[in-house]
Amino acid sequence: MNIEQIATFHSPLKSKFGIPKQSGIAENLMGYITLEPTYRNSDAIRGIEGFDYLWLIWQFSANKHAANSLLVRPPRLGGNEKVGVFASRSPFRPNSLGLSSVRIHHIDYDAKDAPRIYVSGADLMDDTPIFDIKPYITYADSHQEARSGFVDQRQWNKLKVELSNDIEETLRQQHAFTDTDIESLKEVLAEDPRPQYQNDPERIYGMPFKSEDIHFKVVDDTVIVLPL
Repeated sequence: MNIEQIATFHSPLKSKFGIPKQSGIAENLMGYITLEPTYRNSDAIRGIEGFDYLWLIWQFSANKHAANSLLVRPPRLGGNEKVGVFASRSPFRPNSLGLSSVRIHHIDYDAKDAPRIYVSGADLMDDTPIFDIKPYITYADSHQEARSGFVDQRQWNKLKVELSNDIEETLRQQHAFTDTDIESLKEVLAEDPRPQYQNDPERIYGMPFKSEDIHFKVVDDTVIVLPL
């Protein structure tokens, strides 16, 4: 079986560092999907407006090395404890396939590469290849009472984000950040992009977001965004 790329994801997140660890947790993070020329026709998505969410099947394209272990270290477990690869959502998998549920925001039928599907809450980096798009159906896809394994056993605490008014104004005025961009950046940082085994309050991290490199450090439970 040959898997053909049918679409590409476009995101303000330009590298895998900082990507939300699951879809939906940075719910204001906007991106959009463009179909490959073969499928770039409104007929391909006819009826999609009747759904609120989509499933995306995509490639962990930034992982350059093949998975070489059946055990992985999920961030939720602090990056130290191991579980089986098929008991996790690790990006280091035999077939490098990702599965994400995203919310449809709107569809642009007038763009030069229309139709564009704008979505929120994706955990995909910019230029990610998409192999399939399927509608999310509540009666089949939602299981409210389901157990979630080790995820139920470890609470994930969001970090506070300290973004000064001066830095925020610079992002708005010089880099054309919108209110949504600012809120999305805060959501991404609040999820703690650092490797979970790193906890040096003096270490400075960098993360490309839209056209800007965002630098920050983490002190106790607070992300401090540094001047641009």
